[in-house]
Amino acid sequence: MEVRHLTMDELNAGLEEIRRSPADGGILQVIMRRPAIGERELLEEGQLDLVTGLVGDNWRTRGELATPKRVPNPEAQLTLMNSRVAQLVSGSRNRWHLAGDQLYVDLDLGLENLPAGTRLAIGSALIEVTAEPHTGCKKFVERFGMDAMTFVNTPEGKKLCLRGINTRVIEAGTIRLGDTVTKR
Repeated sequence: MEVRHLTMDELNAGLEEIRRSPADGGILQVIMRRPAIGERELLEEGQLDLVTGLVGDNWRTRGELATPKRVPNPEAQLTLMNSRVAQLVSGSRNRWHLAGDQLYVDLDLGLENLPAGTRLAIGSALIEVTAEPHTGCKKFVERFGMDAMTFVNTPEGKKLCLRGINTRVIEAGTIRLGDTVTKR
């Protein structure tokens, strides 16, 4: 399948659809864990844990392989991305997971809607939005293009948290595809 990166004009044309994301009561559309660097597993059900985040994900251990070694950042234990943004930058639901986030939700992740400290219930778990910014990386550019990286990091993109948000697990529990994501 040939992959085409969108231009800035094409990305900006998708902003109105993104802005239509629900402010509350969104839907969990994808659960993706990374058991090892470069590996992805799509799940129908996942367990969120206070210590490990998404059980089976390498969030906690991936920094051990870095040079220099890094300790896991508890403020970036679990990442969420708006599914409408994922669709726009990737062009296909089959490519959403390449953004590298664990949860893809149809929910307004913007700073005004979900400021740091906001708690979200998903399934039987509770997570909290952290102040740690989520801005993307070299892999995001490789997979979706420089215009996509620029788009999510414009002042408007940062305000809307188009690249996604960082969270931490507050109450362990089970999450399933189709679960409602609600503010607490």
